[in-house]
Amino acid sequence: IHWFSIINSCVTVLLLTGFLATVLMRILKNDFLKYSRELEDGAEEMEETGWKYVHGDVFRFPKGLSLFASIYGTGTQLFLVTLVVFALSLAGTFYPYNRGQQFTAIIVAYSLTGSVAGYCSAGLYKQMGGTAWVRNLLVTATIFSLPLLLCFSCLNTVAISYGSSAALPFGTIVILCIIWLLVAFPLTVLGGIAGKNRTGDFHAPCRTTKYPREIPPLPWYRTSVPQMLCAGFLPFSAVYIELYYIFATIWGHKLYTIYSVLFIVFILLIITTAFITIALTYFQLAVEDHRWWWRSVLCGGSTGLCIYAYCFYYFAARSDMSGLMQTSFFFGYMGVVCYGFFLMLGSIGFRASLIFVRYIYSRVKTD
Repeated sequence: IHWFSIINSCVTVLLLTGFLATVLMRILKNDFLKYSRELEDGAEEMEETGWKYVHGDVFRFPKGLSLFASIYGTGTQLFLVTLVVFALSLAGTFYPYNRGQQFTAIIVAYSLTGSVAGYCSAGLYKQMGGTAWVRNLLVTATIFSLPLLLCFSCLNTVAISYGSSAALPFGTIVILCIIWLLVAFPLTVLGGIAGKNRTGDFHAPCRTTKYPREIPPLPWYRTSVPQMLCAGFLPFSAVYIELYYIFATIWGHKLYTIYSVLFIVFILLIITTAFITIALTYFQLAVEDHRWWWRSVLCGGSTGLCIYAYCFYYFAARSDMSGLMQTSFFFGYMGVVCYGFFLMLGSIGFRASLIFVRYIYSRVKTD
């Protein structure tokens, strides 16, 4: 049943993704032909419509540069950490009955990849014209670790009050803090310095105008929340079958050892997130709404919100957990995990959209 469900889910997601890609390619092909005919016919007096109409605003940098760059850098770091853990799992490094090995690998990988977060964040921040470098690095270093620390502090206090063995001893907490202070944070700063000094300028295929163009009124389903719900559904459908087995392993007594299948599902999650974000970015630009930067992050990361919504269903219908301690542990730590998914998939959605936007605007001639 497990294998049949996985194959059924993969085939469904691949068909939907292929259909979406085919439709989008046909639409883009027609757009390119339309714009090329206008240039050949010399129809300069014709009013531009669609996504070409906002060519002077599409590369206008968003507000909140420091936060935006930090989300991109930290999301890239979490993506790399996930790949490292998958590589170790597929190599047979972890013993199924010892979960501590996986948690240790995650902590070490996260600490050592701090330079990646700093490099990507500072590089993008420089390209967008940011100047508050100290704030950018501080936000990058704490945008994920600080919420994790606050959540851990509250939940560990609950565990201590219950006298549970799940509470970490004081010595372990001190060691984790030292690792962050002496390894993760310095590497983030070093990576930020390297990203600031080595990253080149932002190369846009068309010039940005001095004043932003007014965005026409849009229907309600073109706003951020409906778009996020639509963007999160397809990638979530690629992983929801595996979520039960993963939750049963982490919060139950089952063992999950089919890491190869889980890795395939993860690749499907990345592909579907990139495709759905690209499609929604195109439809947003087609209605002359050039504010795609933050929207791509929100749409890409919305799958994390869908996973957290699934947590409520699993807790109520599939688990036997009850009481304050189990409830707080489940929703607290799953909130942090889903927040990490939001950052990781949001950065993937933005990067895919940026590549797509650069491509389509480099194919048409603008004034």
